[in-house]
Amino acid sequence: MAYDVARVRGLFPSLGDGWIHLDPQAGMQIPDAVATTVSKAFRALVSAPGGVYPSARQSAAVMASARHAVADLVGGDPAGVVLGSGRGKLVLTLAEALGNRIWLGSDVVVTRLDDEENITPWTRMADRVGGRVRWAEVDIESGELPPWQFQEIVSETTSVVAMTLASSTLGTLTDVGAAGEAVHAAGGLLVVDASSAAPYMPLDIEALAADVLILSAERWGGPQVSAMVFRDPDLLDRVRAVSLDPAATGPARLEVDPPQRALLAGLVSSIEHLAQLDESASGDRRRRLIGSLTSLGEYLQRLNFYLVHSLEQLPTVRIVTGAARESDRARSLPIVSLTVDGVSADKVVRRLADNGICALADQPSRALEAIGTPEVGGAVTIGLGPYSTPYEVDQLVRTLASLA
Repeated sequence: MAYDVARVRGLFPSLGDGWIHLDPQAGMQIPDAVATTVSKAFRALVSAPGGVYPSARQSAAVMASARHAVADLVGGDPAGVVLGSGRGKLVLTLAEALGNRIWLGSDVVVTRLDDEENITPWTRMADRVGGRVRWAEVDIESGELPPWQFQEIVSETTSVVAMTLASSTLGTLTDVGAAGEAVHAAGGLLVVDASSAAPYMPLDIEALAADVLILSAERWGGPQVSAMVFRDPDLLDRVRAVSLDPAATGPARLEVDPPQRALLAGLVSSIEHLAQLDESASGDRRRRLIGSLTSLGEYLQRLNFYLVHSLEQLPTVRIVTGAARESDRARSLPIVSLTVDGVSADKVVRRLADNGICALADQPSRALEAIGTPEVGGAVTIGLGPYSTPYEVDQLVRTLASLA
């Protein structure tokens, strides 16, 4: 069965506001099932896990379900799933849990394609203990991270390579395999932020060979919950515990302040939602996730082709690398940054808003800075969601054309 976008749109009551939502980086629209689950859970899950009475056992079961759901999403082990309120906090927790000894005389590699959540925690920790920071640079023509550079900047003193699976502003996918091969040869860790990719494609932590995978549920329509998945759960026992509970074991050792139980129930519901995007997907949850996200990816790839082709017909619009080249589009997510000749990004976004279209201006991005978009008034970033349609693309293009 082909991806049924009309059916999927019916799962999002917020779409009834009449706006065209092209701003998934600010949070994907929330499905009705997720909102309902969280609302019910807030009334029912009132006790912390650990007790022997029913409400405490229910809370413990929800936390276990959340770990299993995230593991299904990435093909990992529930015993390696650490839960938290934000990915930046989780990355900072990991950086601190590695301990000072791993930093002394070593370096960490970060990239200019990443969001700050997977950059700043590492640079702060390196600065605190005297570690060295090395940068993987963006090819300003393609918007990609050239894989060959990791063979040059990763050395025997590299302890961590932190990189994104996909850019949140350019949509370009990265070759994490090249970075992983280099850092693993040096005995270091590969930490991959898959938050931008997770809403659009199946994830496989084993195939990526990431030692740690970072996720943010807000990016696919879930609550404000993030996860840090360890490919080898045994690694959790080899890092310093940061939990306030001295008896904590397993992933709880890195959970300083676990998310509220109702939000964890919403996390499970949001992953179930992803698994049901394609009604024809069958099997266990992992199989349904792969089927649904594959179907969604194919639909959005076609819609992204239509979006980019339509934008290219506008003489005043400039697509910022990545999807601009037809040969690159198959390797890109449905995320595009653009500029409009003679019009600042802020004014473009205001005009779009006047016409009922949500988009983002001047997203924090070292990649966009390196490419030089601030010099031409900034960039507008738009992204497609599972509910996006050709009609919405047409409305976007018409509004941008009116700026000429």
